[in-house]
Amino acid sequence: MTATAVDTASTTGRSADLPRTPREKSRARRDARSAWTLLGPSLIILGVMIGYPAVIMVVQSFTDYTVKNKVLGTPANFVWFENYIALFSESDFPAVLMRSLGLMVVLTVLNMLVGTLVAILMTRLSRAWRITVSVGLLLAWAMPALTATVVWGWIFDTQYGVVNWVLNTITGTSDWTNHSWLLNPWSFYLVLTIIVVWQSVPFVAFTTYAALGQVPGEVLEAASLDGATGVKRFYLVVFPYLRSVLTVVLVLQIIWNLRIFTQVYALQSRGGIAAETNVLGTYLFRQGVGEFGATSAIGVVMVILLLALSWGYVRTTLKEEEL
Repeated sequence: MTATAVDTASTTGRSADLPRTPREKSRARRDARSAWTLLGPSLIILGVMIGYPAVIMVVQSFTDYTVKNKVLGTPANFVWFENYIALFSESDFPAVLMRSLGLMVVLTVLNMLVGTLVAILMTRLSRAWRITVSVGLLLAWAMPALTATVVWGWIFDTQYGVVNWVLNTITGTSDWTNHSWLLNPWSFYLVLTIIVVWQSVPFVAFTTYAALGQVPGEVLEAASLDGATGVKRFYLVVFPYLRSVLTVVLVLQIIWNLRIFTQVYALQSRGGIAAETNVLGTYLFRQGVGEFGATSAIGVVMVILLLALSWGYVRTTLKEEEL
């Protein structure tokens, strides 16, 4: 008898190879019914709120469904993959996709790096300074994205912005007077990066700081006695304790940074050129009004992309649950 069978037998008081009695079968069916009864409401809500719209989106992506069909009540024609072919061959979608992926990589790297460094710094601060930093992070995190974008938009404003005034003061010239930070796509994304990182770092910092509290102090002390430097202690001792937490945070950052919309749209409204600064969210929003088939194709591509980027985490989680 294997170790698993022995453990099972010792737990149940009978051999694991023996068939279950009618009483045990009845208990198993009762437990299964109870579990499905508890899960039922949640599954129904998920099916109505997520499953049904997802199925409709996939179906519409293969049709030429427009607002005209909706108003007249006429059925749409199936065009199969024409929307997807046009999306990648007759539109700006490939450029927008590459732009969004590049922006996602930059934002994710900065958020993870700065957030982790802030978390490590908080472990070295005194109680008073730690509370002060925490309050500042909470204020940045709690501010709505639109409000933060408006505030930073005024800081970089062409005529009244603090940044232009400071640069004129430092250089002793008026070269930065009426300088627009949003007309040029590169400076537009610089401002966008500052806004997003400023609001995203608190989540990474607080999550990492909480995980750092789970690292045993005696392990760090033993590593110090062995002569390990700060970098080696973090990489060889601390990081293994943080790996699972940082993996979850990394996946969330990838998803959130790829779905960014509010900050981009608000900056575009303040002077950015939409055609040169669109990301996936704003590109989808600015597509032809009522072109439900084409926009559904964009939505399907975005969902597939997000699933592909997060599949590694899901697979790792499933493997850990099997152990």
